[in-house]
Amino acid sequence: MSQSFDASRSLAALEQDNTIIAVIEMSKAKWLVAALVPGLKRQPLKKIDADAPALLKLLQRWRDEAGRAGHTVQRIAVAYEAAGDGFWLARWLRAHGIEAYAIHPSSVPVSRDTAAPRPIVSTPSF
Repeated sequence: MSQSFDASRSLAALEQDNTIIAVIEMSKAKWLVAALVPGLKRQPLKKIDADAPALLKLLQRWRDEAGRAGHTVQRIAVAYEAAGDGFWLARWLRAHGIEAYAIHPSSVPVSRDTAAPRPIVSTPSF
C-alpha cells in the first residue's frame, strides 16, 4: 500500500541546534526576511532588496553568526507565499543547497472578517 504525500509533514526531523528557519514576506521591490538562528537570542528581521543573491548572502551571514555562537548549521529551511511567478525562487534556492517551501496563496488561511469592529455603545439606564 502506498502512502499519500502530505506536504504538512517534514521528511527530516527538526534539529533546532543546527537548523536556520527563515520566512520571507515578498513584495516587488523589497523582501522582509525573519529567521530563527541557532545560538542567537534575538530573532533576526531584515528588509532586503527583492534579489535572490542578496537573500543567499543574508542566509550565509546568519549561518556564520550561528557558527560564531558555537552552532554548526547543517540545514537552512526557507518558506514564503508564492504569488504569481514566485515559484522560481524555490527552484533557485534548492539549486544553491537551501531547503525551500513555496506556499500557494490559496492554502494560507485568511480571516474573512473584514468589517470594522463596531464600537460598544453604552446607554444610561434611568
